[in-house]
Amino acid sequence: MAIIVQKYGGSSLADLDKIKKVASLIAEVKKAGHNVAVVVSAMGKTTDSLIASAKSLSSDPPSREIDMLLSTGERISMSLLCIALNDLGIKAISLTGSQAGIITNDRHTDARVIEVRPFRVQDELEKGNVVVIGGFQGVSYKRDITTLGRGGSDTSAVALAAALNAERCEIYSDIDGVYSADPSLIKNALHLPEISYQQMQEMSMAGAKVLNAQAIQFAKEAQITLYARSSFNPGKETIVRLLNPDIPSGVKAVVHENEVVKISLNFESNESFESLLLYFEQHKIQIKELNYFSLEEGSDFKISFVISVKNIIGWENRKGELLNKLKSKISFIVSLGAVSLIGEGLNRDNTILQSTLKLLNSKSIKPYGITTTSFRISLLIEQVHLNICVSSLHKRWIEKPIEVPTNI
Repeated sequence: MAIIVQKYGGSSLADLDKIKKVASLIAEVKKAGHNVAVVVSAMGKTTDSLIASAKSLSSDPPSREIDMLLSTGERISMSLLCIALNDLGIKAISLTGSQAGIITNDRHTDARVIEVRPFRVQDELEKGNVVVIGGFQGVSYKRDITTLGRGGSDTSAVALAAALNAERCEIYSDIDGVYSADPSLIKNALHLPEISYQQMQEMSMAGAKVLNAQAIQFAKEAQITLYARSSFNPGKETIVRLLNPDIPSGVKAVVHENEVVKISLNFESNESFESLLLYFEQHKIQIKELNYFSLEEGSDFKISFVISVKNIIGWENRKGELLNKLKSKISFIVSLGAVSLIGEGLNRDNTILQSTLKLLNSKSIKPYGITTTSFRISLLIEQVHLNICVSSLHKRWIEKPIEVPTNI
Protein backbone atom coordinates (compact mmCIF):
# COMPACT_ATOMS: atom_id res chain seq x y z
CA MET A 1 0.00 0.00 0.00
CA ALA A 2 1.40 3.40 -1.03
CA ILE A 3 2.52 5.77 1.71
CA ILE A 4 1.59 9.44 1.59
CA VAL A 5 3.30 11.92 3.91
CA GLN A 6 1.36 15.09 4.69
CA LYS A 7 2.49 18.12 6.65
CA TYR A 8 0.10 20.65 8.18
CA GLY A 9 1.37 24.04 9.30
CA GLY A 10 0.36 25.98 12.37
CA SER A 11 -2.25 28.07 10.56
CA SER A 12 -4.02 24.87 9.48
CA LEU A 13 -4.23 23.74 13.12
CA ALA A 14 -4.86 27.12 14.74
CA ASP A 15 -7.99 26.09 16.67
CA LEU A 16 -10.09 23.03 17.44
CA ASP A 17 -12.46 23.54 14.51
CA LYS A 18 -9.52 23.56 12.10
CA ILE A 19 -8.06 20.47 13.74
CA LYS A 20 -11.40 18.70 13.18
CA LYS A 21 -11.37 19.80 9.53
CA VAL A 22 -7.81 18.52 9.04
CA ALA A 23 -8.81 15.23 10.68
CA SER A 24 -11.65 14.84 8.17
CA LEU A 25 -9.27 15.52 5.26
CA ILE A 26 -6.83 12.88 6.54
CA ALA A 27 -9.70 10.42 7.03
CA GLU A 28 -10.67 10.79 3.37
CA VAL A 29 -7.14 9.91 2.25
CA LYS A 30 -7.01 6.93 4.59
CA LYS A 31 -10.40 5.65 3.41
CA ALA A 32 -9.16 5.92 -0.19
CA GLY A 33 -6.72 3.12 0.61
CA HIS A 34 -3.48 4.90 1.45
CA ASN A 35 -1.13 4.59 4.37
CA VAL A 36 -0.80 8.07 5.86
CA ALA A 37 1.94 9.63 7.95
CA VAL A 38 1.18 13.17 9.07
CA VAL A 39 3.67 15.75 10.34
CA VAL A 40 2.27 18.67 12.32
CA SER A 41 3.46 22.07 13.46
CA ALA A 42 2.42 23.76 16.70
CA MET A 43 -1.05 25.34 16.76
CA GLY A 44 -1.27 28.88 15.39
CA LYS A 45 1.19 31.20 17.10
CA THR A 46 2.08 28.78 19.90
CA THR A 47 5.81 28.82 19.12
CA ASP A 48 5.90 32.63 19.17
CA SER A 49 4.04 32.62 22.50
CA LEU A 50 6.47 30.14 24.03
CA ILE A 51 9.47 32.19 22.88
CA ALA A 52 7.88 35.33 24.33
CA SER A 53 7.45 33.54 27.68
CA ALA A 54 11.11 32.55 27.70
CA LYS A 55 12.20 36.09 26.84
CA SER A 56 10.06 37.48 29.66
CA LEU A 57 12.18 35.45 32.07
CA SER A 58 15.58 36.02 30.45
CA SER A 59 17.05 38.10 27.65
CA ASP A 60 19.38 35.21 26.84
CA PRO A 61 17.75 31.87 27.70
CA PRO A 62 19.84 28.65 27.28
CA SER A 63 19.28 27.13 23.85
CA ARG A 64 18.88 23.62 25.26
CA GLU A 65 15.99 24.75 27.44
CA ILE A 66 14.46 26.61 24.50
CA ASP A 67 14.37 23.31 22.60
CA MET A 68 12.73 21.54 25.53
CA LEU A 69 10.15 24.32 25.72
CA LEU A 70 9.36 24.66 22.00
CA SER A 71 9.03 20.92 21.42
CA THR A 72 5.90 20.94 23.57
CA GLY A 73 3.94 22.92 20.95
CA GLU A 74 3.95 20.11 18.38
CA ARG A 75 3.07 17.55 21.05
CA ILE A 76 -0.16 19.40 21.74
CA SER A 77 -1.06 19.46 18.03
CA MET A 78 -0.32 15.80 17.40
CA SER A 79 -2.26 14.60 20.44
CA LEU A 80 -5.35 16.67 19.64
CA LEU A 81 -5.30 15.60 16.00
CA CYS A 82 -5.11 11.93 16.99
CA ILE A 83 -8.03 12.40 19.37
CA ALA A 84 -10.05 13.95 16.51
CA LEU A 85 -9.10 11.14 14.10
CA ASN A 86 -10.03 8.39 16.53
CA ASP A 87 -13.36 10.12 17.10
CA LEU A 88 -13.98 9.76 13.33
CA GLY A 89 -13.26 6.04 13.54
CA ILE A 90 -9.73 6.35 12.12
CA LYS A 91 -7.14 4.60 14.25
CA ALA A 92 -4.31 7.06 14.88
CA ILE A 93 -1.26 7.24 17.11
CA SER A 94 0.99 10.20 17.88
CA LEU A 95 4.78 10.06 18.01
CA THR A 96 7.34 12.67 18.97
CA GLY A 97 10.22 13.35 16.63
CA SER A 98 12.49 11.16 18.75
CA GLN A 99 9.95 8.30 18.83
CA ALA A 100 9.70 8.57 15.04
CA GLY A 101 13.46 8.07 14.75
CA ILE A 102 14.56 11.54 13.66
CA ILE A 103 18.22 11.76 14.71
CA THR A 104 20.00 15.12 14.61
CA ASN A 105 23.32 16.69 15.49
CA ASP A 106 23.55 18.48 18.85
CA ARG A 107 23.11 22.03 17.56
CA HIS A 108 20.25 23.32 19.71
CA THR A 109 17.52 25.54 18.14
CA ASP A 110 18.94 24.94 14.66
CA ALA A 111 19.70 21.22 14.46
CA ARG A 112 20.31 19.30 11.24
CA VAL A 113 18.79 15.89 10.54
CA ILE A 114 21.59 13.35 10.12
CA GLU A 115 19.56 10.13 10.01
CA VAL A 116 15.97 8.88 10.14
CA ARG A 117 15.21 5.46 11.63
CA PRO A 118 11.46 5.12 10.97
CA PHE A 119 11.00 1.60 12.39
CA ARG A 120 8.27 2.62 14.85
CA VAL A 121 6.45 4.58 12.14
CA GLN A 122 6.58 1.60 9.77
CA ASP A 123 5.29 -0.75 12.46
CA GLU A 124 2.32 1.50 13.19
CA LEU A 125 1.52 1.96 9.49
CA GLU A 126 1.49 -1.83 9.03
CA LYS A 127 -1.06 -2.04 11.85
CA GLY A 128 -3.32 0.25 9.83
CA ASN A 129 -2.81 3.33 11.99
CA VAL A 130 -2.48 6.87 10.78
CA VAL A 131 0.78 8.05 12.36
CA VAL A 132 0.90 11.68 13.48
CA ILE A 133 4.41 12.96 14.14
CA GLY A 134 5.46 16.13 15.89
CA GLY A 135 7.44 18.13 13.37
CA PHE A 136 10.29 20.58 13.95
CA GLN A 137 11.94 18.27 16.48
CA GLY A 138 14.23 15.29 16.86
CA VAL A 139 16.72 13.82 19.26
CA SER A 140 20.49 14.31 19.15
CA TYR A 141 22.98 11.48 19.34
CA LYS A 142 23.48 12.69 22.93
CA ARG A 143 19.76 11.92 23.51
CA ASP A 144 18.82 15.56 24.00
CA ILE A 145 15.64 16.99 22.46
CA THR A 146 16.52 19.29 19.55
CA THR A 147 14.55 21.55 17.23
CA LEU A 148 15.23 22.19 13.55
CA GLY A 149 14.78 25.95 13.28
CA ARG A 150 11.89 27.92 11.83
CA GLY A 151 10.02 25.96 9.19
CA GLY A 152 11.60 22.76 10.49
CA SER A 153 8.37 20.78 10.23
CA ASP A 154 8.83 20.85 6.44
CA THR A 155 12.22 19.21 6.95
CA SER A 156 10.68 16.58 9.24
CA ALA A 157 8.10 15.74 6.58
CA VAL A 158 10.56 15.46 3.69
CA ALA A 159 13.09 13.47 5.71
CA LEU A 160 10.37 11.02 6.74
CA ALA A 161 9.07 10.78 3.19
CA ALA A 162 12.56 9.83 2.02
CA ALA A 163 13.06 7.27 4.80
CA LEU A 164 9.63 5.70 4.18
CA ASN A 165 10.04 5.72 0.39
CA ALA A 166 6.72 7.57 0.23
CA GLU A 167 4.77 8.00 -2.98
CA ARG A 168 4.59 11.75 -2.42
CA CYS A 169 4.99 14.50 0.17
CA GLU A 170 2.23 17.10 0.51
CA ILE A 171 2.87 20.39 2.35
CA TYR A 172 -0.32 22.14 3.53
CA SER A 173 -0.55 25.73 4.76
CA ASP A 174 -2.90 28.71 4.55
CA ILE A 175 -1.95 29.56 0.94
CA ASP A 176 -2.36 27.45 -2.17
CA GLY A 177 1.25 27.12 -3.20
CA VAL A 178 4.11 29.39 -4.22
CA TYR A 179 3.65 32.87 -5.68
CA SER A 180 5.86 35.28 -7.55
CA ALA A 181 5.88 37.48 -4.41
CA ASP A 182 4.27 37.47 -0.99
CA PRO A 183 0.54 37.63 -1.88
CA SER A 184 -0.22 39.44 1.38
CA LEU A 185 2.00 42.30 0.13
CA ILE A 186 1.61 42.14 -3.66
CA LYS A 187 -2.01 41.74 -4.76
CA ASN A 188 -0.99 40.94 -8.35
CA ALA A 189 1.42 38.17 -7.35
CA LEU A 190 1.25 35.28 -9.81
CA HIS A 191 0.65 31.68 -8.76
CA LEU A 192 3.48 29.36 -9.87
CA PRO A 193 2.11 25.92 -10.87
CA GLU A 194 5.58 24.37 -10.74
CA ILE A 195 9.10 25.36 -9.84
CA SER A 196 12.51 23.68 -9.74
CA TYR A 197 14.22 22.58 -6.55
CA GLN A 198 17.02 25.10 -7.08
CA GLN A 199 14.77 28.09 -7.64
CA MET A 200 12.56 27.15 -4.68
CA GLN A 201 15.61 26.73 -2.47
CA GLU A 202 16.92 30.16 -3.48
CA MET A 203 13.49 31.65 -2.70
CA SER A 204 13.44 30.01 0.73
CA MET A 205 16.97 31.13 1.58
CA ALA A 206 16.07 34.66 0.51
CA GLY A 207 13.07 34.89 2.84
CA ALA A 208 10.08 33.14 1.21
CA LYS A 209 8.07 31.42 3.96
CA VAL A 210 6.15 28.76 2.01
CA LEU A 211 8.78 26.03 2.20
CA ASN A 212 11.90 25.54 4.32
CA ALA A 213 15.27 25.66 2.52
CA GLN A 214 16.68 22.58 4.28
CA ALA A 215 13.52 20.65 3.37
CA ILE A 216 14.06 21.53 -0.29
CA GLN A 217 17.64 20.28 -0.04
CA PHE A 218 16.39 16.96 1.35
CA ALA A 219 13.79 16.70 -1.42
CA LYS A 220 16.36 17.47 -4.11
CA GLU A 221 18.82 14.87 -2.83
CA ALA A 222 16.13 12.18 -2.49
CA GLN A 223 14.29 13.23 -5.69
CA ILE A 224 11.01 13.61 -3.77
CA THR A 225 8.37 15.68 -5.50
CA LEU A 226 6.68 18.20 -3.19
CA TYR A 227 3.12 19.45 -3.50
CA ALA A 228 2.48 22.80 -1.79
CA ARG A 229 -1.26 23.24 -1.20
CA SER A 230 -3.85 25.09 0.83
CA SER A 231 -5.44 23.10 3.64
CA PHE A 232 -8.95 24.45 3.13
CA ASN A 233 -9.04 25.93 -0.40
CA PRO A 234 -8.30 23.07 -2.81
CA GLY A 235 -7.82 23.62 -6.51
CA LYS A 236 -4.40 25.14 -7.09
CA GLU A 237 -1.03 23.79 -6.00
CA THR A 238 2.64 24.27 -6.69
CA ILE A 239 4.70 21.23 -7.62
CA VAL A 240 8.38 21.41 -6.64
CA ARG A 241 10.51 18.94 -8.58
CA LEU A 242 13.46 18.43 -10.89
CA LEU A 243 12.92 20.50 -14.03
CA ASN A 244 15.00 20.94 -17.13
CA PRO A 245 16.90 24.27 -17.05
CA ASP A 246 14.82 27.12 -18.42
CA ILE A 247 15.71 29.03 -21.50
CA PRO A 248 16.64 32.40 -19.94
CA SER A 249 13.24 34.00 -19.51
CA GLY A 250 13.74 36.66 -16.88
CA VAL A 251 12.71 36.95 -13.26
CA LYS A 252 10.33 34.35 -11.85
CA ALA A 253 9.81 35.75 -8.33
CA VAL A 254 10.64 38.70 -6.08
CA VAL A 255 11.34 37.66 -2.48
CA HIS A 256 12.06 39.81 0.55
CA GLU A 257 13.35 39.44 4.10
CA ASN A 258 13.09 41.77 7.11
CA GLU A 259 15.45 42.35 10.05
CA VAL A 260 18.78 41.95 8.31
CA VAL A 261 22.07 43.26 9.72
CA LYS A 262 25.30 43.89 7.80
CA ILE A 263 28.49 43.46 9.84
CA SER A 264 31.91 44.77 8.78
CA LEU A 265 35.23 44.00 10.48
CA ASN A 266 38.95 44.76 10.20
CA PHE A 267 41.34 41.98 11.24
CA GLU A 268 45.09 41.63 11.49
CA SER A 269 45.27 37.82 11.34
CA ASN A 270 43.33 34.76 10.26
CA GLU A 271 43.38 33.56 13.86
CA SER A 272 41.16 36.48 14.88
CA PHE A 273 38.69 35.65 12.14
CA GLU A 274 38.67 31.97 13.06
CA SER A 275 37.94 32.96 16.66
CA LEU A 276 34.96 35.00 15.48
CA LEU A 277 33.64 32.08 13.42
CA LEU A 278 33.89 29.86 16.49
CA TYR A 279 31.92 32.43 18.50
CA PHE A 280 29.16 32.47 15.88
CA GLU A 281 29.04 28.69 15.76
CA GLN A 282 28.74 28.47 19.55
CA HIS A 283 25.81 30.90 19.49
CA LYS A 284 24.06 29.40 16.41
CA ILE A 285 24.48 32.54 14.28
CA GLN A 286 24.42 31.80 10.57
CA ILE A 287 26.60 33.95 8.30
CA LYS A 288 25.40 34.79 4.79
CA GLU A 289 26.92 36.68 1.87
CA LEU A 290 30.49 36.65 3.23
CA ASN A 291 33.07 38.95 1.59
CA TYR A 292 36.75 38.62 2.60
CA PHE A 293 39.48 40.77 1.06
CA SER A 294 42.83 42.48 1.62
CA LEU A 295 43.92 45.66 -0.14
CA GLU A 296 47.54 44.58 -0.44
CA GLU A 297 49.85 41.81 0.72
CA GLY A 298 50.70 42.03 4.41
CA SER A 299 47.96 44.55 5.20
CA ASP A 300 44.94 44.10 7.44
CA PHE A 301 42.05 42.35 5.77
CA LYS A 302 38.42 43.36 5.74
CA ILE A 303 35.37 41.15 6.14
CA SER A 304 31.71 41.87 5.67
CA PHE A 305 28.74 39.56 5.90
CA VAL A 306 25.01 39.53 6.46
CA ILE A 307 22.94 37.84 9.14
CA SER A 308 19.20 37.54 9.62
CA VAL A 309 18.45 38.39 13.25
CA LYS A 310 14.70 37.79 13.35
CA ASN A 311 14.95 34.32 14.86
CA ILE A 312 18.17 34.72 16.86
CA ILE A 313 17.13 34.59 20.50
CA GLY A 314 19.39 36.87 22.55
CA TRP A 315 20.72 38.84 19.56
CA GLU A 316 21.13 42.10 21.50
CA ASN A 317 23.33 40.26 24.01
CA ARG A 318 25.45 38.85 21.17
CA LYS A 319 25.79 42.29 19.59
CA GLY A 320 26.85 43.82 22.91
CA GLU A 321 29.45 41.10 23.49
CA LEU A 322 30.92 41.60 20.01
CA LEU A 323 31.13 45.37 20.46
CA ASN A 324 32.78 44.94 23.85
CA LYS A 325 35.27 42.41 22.48
CA LEU A 326 36.16 43.99 19.12
CA LYS A 327 35.36 47.67 19.80
CA SER A 328 36.32 49.82 16.78
CA LYS A 329 37.17 46.78 14.66
CA ILE A 330 33.51 45.94 14.17
CA SER A 331 30.59 47.97 12.84
CA PHE A 332 26.92 47.20 12.30
CA ILE A 333 24.43 48.52 9.77
CA VAL A 334 21.03 47.68 11.23
CA SER A 335 17.40 48.09 10.12
CA LEU A 336 18.13 46.61 6.72
CA GLY A 337 16.05 44.36 4.52
CA ALA A 338 16.92 42.17 1.56
CA VAL A 339 15.07 41.93 -1.74
CA SER A 340 15.95 39.16 -4.18
CA LEU A 341 15.12 38.45 -7.80
CA ILE A 342 14.79 34.71 -8.48
CA GLY A 343 15.08 33.12 -11.89
CA GLU A 344 17.23 31.01 -14.17
CA GLY A 345 20.62 32.28 -15.31
CA LEU A 346 20.16 35.81 -14.02
CA ASN A 347 23.89 36.56 -14.11
CA ARG A 348 24.54 35.41 -17.68
CA ASP A 349 24.99 39.11 -18.39
CA ASN A 350 24.62 42.34 -16.40
CA THR A 351 21.48 43.74 -18.01
CA ILE A 352 18.96 42.68 -15.34
CA LEU A 353 21.20 44.00 -12.55
CA GLN A 354 21.83 47.25 -14.43
CA SER A 355 18.14 47.85 -15.03
CA THR A 356 17.30 47.00 -11.41
CA LEU A 357 19.86 49.46 -10.05
CA LYS A 358 18.57 52.13 -12.40
CA LEU A 359 15.04 51.58 -11.08
CA LEU A 360 16.18 51.80 -7.45
CA ASN A 361 18.15 54.94 -8.19
CA SER A 362 15.06 56.57 -9.69
CA LYS A 363 13.34 56.04 -6.33
CA SER A 364 16.38 57.21 -4.32
CA ILE A 365 16.89 53.76 -2.83
CA LYS A 366 20.53 53.04 -2.01
CA PRO A 367 21.79 49.43 -2.00
CA TYR A 368 24.12 48.53 0.89
CA GLY A 369 25.24 45.31 -0.75
CA ILE A 370 24.68 43.19 -3.85
CA THR A 371 25.07 39.43 -4.28
CA THR A 372 24.50 37.37 -7.43
CA THR A 373 24.25 33.66 -8.20
CA SER A 374 23.01 31.81 -11.27
CA PHE A 375 19.52 31.85 -9.76
CA ARG A 376 19.42 35.01 -7.65
CA ILE A 377 20.24 38.71 -7.47
CA SER A 378 19.97 40.05 -3.90
CA LEU A 379 20.17 43.66 -2.75
CA LEU A 380 20.45 45.02 0.79
CA ILE A 381 18.37 48.15 1.33
CA GLU A 382 16.98 50.11 4.25
CA GLN A 383 14.02 48.28 5.71
CA VAL A 384 11.75 51.31 5.38
CA HIS A 385 12.06 51.03 1.58
CA LEU A 386 11.43 47.29 1.42
CA ASN A 387 7.73 47.26 0.49
CA ILE A 388 8.01 49.87 -2.26
CA CYS A 389 11.11 48.13 -3.59
CA VAL A 390 9.37 44.75 -3.80
CA SER A 391 6.32 46.31 -5.43
CA SER A 392 8.36 48.25 -7.99
CA LEU A 393 10.55 45.29 -8.94
CA HIS A 394 7.55 42.98 -9.22
CA LYS A 395 5.85 45.42 -11.58
CA ARG A 396 9.04 45.87 -13.59
CA TRP A 397 10.03 42.24 -14.00
CA ILE A 398 6.83 40.17 -13.62
CA GLU A 399 3.66 42.21 -14.08
CA LYS A 400 4.96 44.30 -16.97
CA PRO A 401 8.13 42.61 -18.22
CA ILE A 402 9.86 44.44 -21.03
CA GLU A 403 12.94 43.76 -23.08
CA VAL A 404 16.10 44.84 -21.33
CA PRO A 405 18.14 47.18 -23.55
CA THR A 406 21.76 46.17 -23.95
CA ASN A 407 23.03 49.74 -23.72
CA ILE A 408 21.56 50.95 -20.41
